[in-house]
Amino acid sequence: MTEVTDLLAYIESSPSPYHAVAESVRRLSAAGFTPWDPSLSDPDPRGSRYWVRGGSLVAWIAADGHDDQPFRVIGAHTDSPNLRVKPHPDLRSAGFRELAVEVYGGALWNSWLDRDLGISGRVVLSTTEGLVTRLFRVDEPLLRVPQLAIHLDRDVNNVGLKLNPQVHLNPVWGLAAGDDSDFQSFLARRVGATRQEVMAWDAMLHDLTPPSRFGAAGEFLAAPRIDNLLSCWAGTEALVRCADRTADSKSTPVLCMFDHEEVGSTSATGADGTLLGTTLEQVVLSRGGDRASFLSTLARSVCLSADGAHGTHPNFPERHDPGHPISLDGGPVIKVNANQRYASDAETVAIVVDAARRAGVPHQFFVSRNDQPCGSTIGPLTAARLGIRTVDVGVAQLSMHSAREMCGAKDPLRFVDLLTSFATG
Repeated sequence: MTEVTDLLAYIESSPSPYHAVAESVRRLSAAGFTPWDPSLSDPDPRGSRYWVRGGSLVAWIAADGHDDQPFRVIGAHTDSPNLRVKPHPDLRSAGFRELAVEVYGGALWNSWLDRDLGISGRVVLSTTEGLVTRLFRVDEPLLRVPQLAIHLDRDVNNVGLKLNPQVHLNPVWGLAAGDDSDFQSFLARRVGATRQEVMAWDAMLHDLTPPSRFGAAGEFLAAPRIDNLLSCWAGTEALVRCADRTADSKSTPVLCMFDHEEVGSTSATGADGTLLGTTLEQVVLSRGGDRASFLSTLARSVCLSADGAHGTHPNFPERHDPGHPISLDGGPVIKVNANQRYASDAETVAIVVDAARRAGVPHQFFVSRNDQPCGSTIGPLTAARLGIRTVDVGVAQLSMHSAREMCGAKDPLRFVDLLTSFATG
């Protein structure tokens, strides 16, 4: 399987953060990684291990006898902007059955119109063994958010599409005169449970158009959730590679795939929580260190925040800094912002440039226009919470936060090479 095909397969397997974690776990397990349970009275996190919590995952390779070895952390996030099903979702309007949805993150609303949509996520069931969480996905054209015909919105092409997310983004999924079962009953049938057993859900919509390669010479990739499943895939592949190089490594490689980046990261499984810090401390303690050695280790560690970067848009080049053009397939992008929307500084940038040179990978620099707002990542949050040196890097893409995004076909593998070089440096 080619690397591009493998990336697209990873994205196709990951319609929700929970499925992305499950797919990375599947790949890590095949490479010899084993689960770690922090609820045990004496958890031992040494070796090639991983810990799953909801839509987040932390994985690492901790060799014996290296209690002072610094961490090289690859941080990414599993979530993407989308439409999520509300707790009481059943609506009726103009003879149609609709689902009430909530916009998650900074989605481009218009990109969700007139698409065949499925549903995925997790459901919690009440069973004789207690509460059980189960993943589910329905890859069938169940839902559609129909756009208003131009005949009824004559100015749409001149003044732009105006959508109210409370009113205009609820998808239709049936006729009111047809099947009158509610969403909870539908979900119960799909997971083989009764309606009474369904206690709660985290359900979200996903586009059913499969990922593809396109362009006159196949130069581009088009897929949902490139931001940021490309980085999750690259980080997973890099950590698997590191498993064969641990003996020569000068550091402890770590992969952390956080949830909730698109909504601020303030959660039990987000980058602004304690998930990563407590895990890293457990690793240091298991190798014979103490709190002081943990803090010393953090001071010598580095985090690479892996997240999508904005490529220069050919139809809107004026939105980009003219001195820092970003090309798709021009190499991974180091992101810099003097106001700390990105955590990169001279020292951490130099570490990445050195890793890129050792890997034979080209690189680019992104800086926003002074009159254009800049996005942010998990980088500044991780740097502030742990006091760890951090750099923000990603693969250039267009259509970021659309239901379907695009990037170059060469840069994903380059990113794996760069992350591997960084993690083992």
